Formats: sequence, C-alpha cells, structure tokens
Amino acid sequence: VVTGAGAGLGRAHALGLAKLGAKVVVNDMGAKTDGTGGSATPAETVVEEIRKAGGEAIADGADVSNFEQVKEMVARAAMKWGGVDLMVANAGILRDKSFGKMEPEDFAKVIAVHLTGTYNCCKAVWDGMRERNYGRIVLTTSSSGLFGNFGQANYAAAKAGMVGLMNVLAEEGRKTNIKVNTISPTAATRMTEGLIGPEILALMKPESITPAVLYLLSEDAPTRTIIGAGAGSFAVIKVVETEGLNLPQDQWTPDAIAANFAKIGDMSTARDLGGAFFQTFKYVEQAAKAAGIKLPSMGG
Repeated sequence: VVTGAGAGLGRAHALGLAKLGAKVVVNDMGAKTDGTGGSATPAETVVEEIRKAGGEAIADGADVSNFEQVKEMVARAAMKWGGVDLMVANAGILRDKSFGKMEPEDFAKVIAVHLTGTYNCCKAVWDGMRERNYGRIVLTTSSSGLFGNFGQANYAAAKAGMVGLMNVLAEEGRKTNIKVNTISPTAATRMTEGLIGPEILALMKPESITPAVLYLLSEDAPTRTIIGAGAGSFAVIKVVETEGLNLPQDQWTPDAIAANFAKIGDMSTARDLGGAFFQTFKYVEQAAKAAGIKLPSMGG
C-alpha cells in the first residue's frame, strides 16, 4: 500500500514497487494540496501506468484520516492478494501560515492527515503483519519537523511526531520481524512548486527518493532508521544526546547550568541512546558514580 500515490513521491514509490513485482494499492483521494476536494482520477491514472507496464495494481480513495476507510482499504487488499506486507505512509497536505495567523482547524487538519493518518495506516496493517511474522513500514517525515521551517508549525509538529511513532513501532515490531523506518525527502512535487526555482527543481525529481524507500521496504532493511534523501543524495539522520555532566546537589541551579553549558552541550560526545530507558540508565549511572555508589549491572 502506498498512500498519497496519485502524484509526486507516492506515484514514484508505487511505480518503483510495481517494477520490482509488488502488487500495489495506489491510494489517493485526489484532493488539492490543502486537503479539499477529491477525484479518483490521479490514483486510477497511476494504476493504468502500472498495468500498461505489466504490473498489478488497484486504486483506492480512502481518506487516511478516517480509520474505518483505511481498514476497508487494507481488507480489500488482503482479500485480493492475501495480506499487506509493505506499507508506505506518504499521504499529506499543507496549510502553511505563520503561527500567529494559523487557525486551530488548520493545525488539527494537518495533524489528522499526517500523524493520525499515519497511525491509522500502521494500525490497519499491524495485526496482519504480526500474524505472518513479516512487515515493512516506511513513514514520511520532513526536515521541517526535524530541523524547523517558518510557517509550518502544524506540518512540522506532525512530521516530528513520525519519529516518535517510528521509535516505538520499531521496538514493538522486532519480535515479529516488522521493520519500521522513516524517509525524510526533499523533492519537486506539488507541495514544493513555487517555493524553489525551476533549475533546482529539475534536480529534485521524486524518482530520486524512491531508491531509499525501496531499500527500507526490503527484506534486509534496517529498523528505526531515518534516511534523508533528495536530488540523488542520501544520508542518515539521528536524534542524539551529549554525554552531559552530573552536578552535585549544591549546584542544581540555573547559574551552574550556564557556567557549565559548554561542557553539557559538547557535541563531540553525542550518541544515539537507542531507547528511552538508556537515557535514564545513563543519568543514574553518572549520579551513582559521583556519589561513589556501585550499581548492579543493568544489562545491554
């Protein structure tokens, strides 16, 4: 299943999967970039492209923010082909405004499509993947959420939420061979038209992102990995934490934080902690060492 597959990145992913022999559900409401309106034509056009090339595909117009519609889409695919092994949650909309001018409904709608919609897609395929002991899921984040971008508080909040969702689903999926990863793409799509000059846009073809998505959907894919991709460049993005500094209780003050901030923020010591409890263990170990307390082994 590829959501938002009627154009842009989703279309490129759907065509790429079909070329490798996957049976593809091309999901798209055919809405405008702000999420209004709708048409079956974009999804049906991509399905026709796949069929003409000798592949198998069906169109689906489910609204990803509606869980019942997403469940029906997955059930339809399972009835036709036996199950859904691969899910690419790509559907999205934009309602950009500076935060001061952003209305609550515009914030809520973007969260509903991007973050809740991604949850709905993952939830709808999760039980089937667990039963078959196999699944590959790719979520779609953005540099706007990872690093920030003016005028996109709603979009950035949703996209940053993808990373938290990935972290937990990757952990929960390990025992049943479900791998969950995230793509952070930058490409020439309907969402970037008018923001970037034509010469640069020509370098940023959606097809330049798809190889990373296909890799993250492969049998030998990693899990809990964010790949940044654009214009043929690929990178790994991580959330890291510095080693930090344990302060004695008489220095639990803002002045002590300020005085030691260079050491606290020393990025040369930064690393990926790998999970929430590793942060807790690290802090406790530092405090125990400072207090001369020997801790039992915490494992890992």
